[in-house]
Amino acid sequence: MKPGEKVLVTGAGGCIGSALAHRLAKSDAQHLILLDRSEHELYEIDLALDDADGGVPHIAIVGDICDAALLEEVLEEHRPTTIYHAAAFKHVPMMEKNPLAAIRNNVFGTLALAQAAHKYKTAQLVMVSTDKGVNPRSVMGVSKRIAELILLRWNGASTRMKAVRLGNVLGSRGSVVPLFMKQIARGGPVTVTHPDVRRYFVSLSEAVDIICTVADQQNGGIFVAQAGKPVKIADLARQLIHDVGFDPAKEIPIDFTELRAGEKTEEEMLCANESAEPTGDEQIRRVQCPEIDTAQLDADMAELQESVERRDLSASLEMLVRIVPEYGPSELLLSQIARSCAPK
Repeated sequence: MKPGEKVLVTGAGGCIGSALAHRLAKSDAQHLILLDRSEHELYEIDLALDDADGGVPHIAIVGDICDAALLEEVLEEHRPTTIYHAAAFKHVPMMEKNPLAAIRNNVFGTLALAQAAHKYKTAQLVMVSTDKGVNPRSVMGVSKRIAELILLRWNGASTRMKAVRLGNVLGSRGSVVPLFMKQIARGGPVTVTHPDVRRYFVSLSEAVDIICTVADQQNGGIFVAQAGKPVKIADLARQLIHDVGFDPAKEIPIDFTELRAGEKTEEEMLCANESAEPTGDEQIRRVQCPEIDTAQLDADMAELQESVERRDLSASLEMLVRIVPEYGPSELLLSQIARSCAPK
């Protein structure tokens, strides 16, 4: 980011969005525009930036990224040069139970933002994506994968569209660590879904570093950080129990439940038809992927939007699979569709 820029952060009240806002407030940004649908969370980050010494000027806007008219109004008035797009529904099991909400927010919110950024020639849009979008098994994952495709479709010379895939962010809302610590404080048991579950992890500060590094890249596209080995969740649970002074073998048990709807035992950073090339930064790689058929994607998106608007879950699922053929819907989602289609 160059000194004196105006910057828009969507999802500014969330963990990643607020951490980005704090980082940007310490930079040479001229003005921050903070957008979030949660009044309370937006109030918290707005207040924190008000209290910060030497804080950057900022404005807080309560709004929904699916509100295309609002997005155009914000971009026309403030003309940000960079947009950090952190607004998303991210909780996998919750979104399996609310699939249309996930599609509306993660897919069509991103589409509205990308189209507004393209219209107003915003220099770049940087979206926080997820490893759960690779060979997705969840609605959340497939919705973020389609959001990536949207950015690839609208990427161009006037607006560089970028997505950065992150693993699990430690300490974020919905992260296993705060949950495990609550369970340990109650005396256990600590619940792990499966003995073989592994996840990539990144700290919140590392996540912000990665996002800002991607923002400095000259080209648009999808980016991944150099990931270490995935961590076995059962080992993480044992380590946390041990760190607070208990014996995980005797004092606080670990209970294995079962994989929740939409979850995989192990996540991936690249699809089978993708490869990663080096960038100017040794920590970041740019994903090489098949070219987008823009006309087909536009037609598919229109059909998907129509099915979501009429709340036709079966038709929406059909479109998700058409757009992302490697998507494997969960049994929970399939059972929801079966119930909705059953004669009454």
